[in-house]
Amino acid sequence: MKIPTTIITGFLGAGKTSLIRYVMENAGGRRIALLINEFGDVGVDGAILKSCSNDSCPENAIIELPNGCICCTVADDFIPAMERLLALPGKLDHIVIETSGLALPKPLVKAFDWPAIRSKLTVDGVIAVVDGPAVMTGAFVNDPQALAKQKADIGLIDHDNPLAEVYEDQLLCADLVVLNKIDRMDLASRKKVKTDIAALTSVGIVEAAHGRINPDILLGLKAEAEKDIANRVSHHDTEEEHDHEDFESIVINIPAIADIAYFHESIVKAAADYGILRIKGFVQVEGKPMRYLVQAVGKRISGHFDGACNGTEGRIVVIGRKGLDQQAIISALTESKLASVA
Repeated sequence: MKIPTTIITGFLGAGKTSLIRYVMENAGGRRIALLINEFGDVGVDGAILKSCSNDSCPENAIIELPNGCICCTVADDFIPAMERLLALPGKLDHIVIETSGLALPKPLVKAFDWPAIRSKLTVDGVIAVVDGPAVMTGAFVNDPQALAKQKADIGLIDHDNPLAEVYEDQLLCADLVVLNKIDRMDLASRKKVKTDIAALTSVGIVEAAHGRINPDILLGLKAEAEKDIANRVSHHDTEEEHDHEDFESIVINIPAIADIAYFHESIVKAAADYGILRIKGFVQVEGKPMRYLVQAVGKRISGHFDGACNGTEGRIVVIGRKGLDQQAIISALTESKLASVA
């Protein structure tokens, strides 16, 4: 019997890791393995999930693939990683893949037809996690009704907004959409975003706050998505190869910070000034034994102490459109403190 595999996709900061963490904590006896992929060269999501590993998903069943997108490196990264998971001792009940926020799920679904894994794995479902407040700001689409008409007329959506293309490709490949962060939205906003999503895809939409969704809703869709690939249209169907030339990431070494509030303010200002899409990483706070996890989506920021310092603090990944002003961003985030690009 093939092992069901769920692909969790969604744009940068949509809440994929929070959702997976909730699944791990409420697995209901399932033995789950995780494959975590990140666009930047700092494995923040993997570190977060390993910190809450348990009997359902022990740390040795969590594989990280940082610094790239597995949708572009199927042969080199994805297939070997899946073979490692399949070689784990004992029976796996489910595999969950968290793609990077810039990944296109369709090439990944196609990869399940590779000889090395097609007899052993099936895509149980593709889950697209949507950052509801970000959609409300118009970050991805301007006129969803017009785009829906274009999709009906020509079968795909043609525009040159790379943010919108990634977001829409993730929705168009999904078997289920999770509208996340509804705690930051009023009822009217939630209704509008759901209407906009429904203009692009007819799959079900479930709402969540902090990624808290009953795993029984997410796992067990039995979509066999790899057999339905032709019906999952994409902006990139005509491309021989896909890359992420519209985006880039840098890693900044950050010395211990003295003032968390001021550090947050610096991140918010830098995001506004330099068009930063995502910041995440662990930093050390002077006088504190715990590491501080900071995460930002555009100008929205959060942070908390999540574990003891272990010597890996002081590196954050910054993701944005191509042409990030590295030195200006370093100055904005560190001012008089020393920092460098890793």
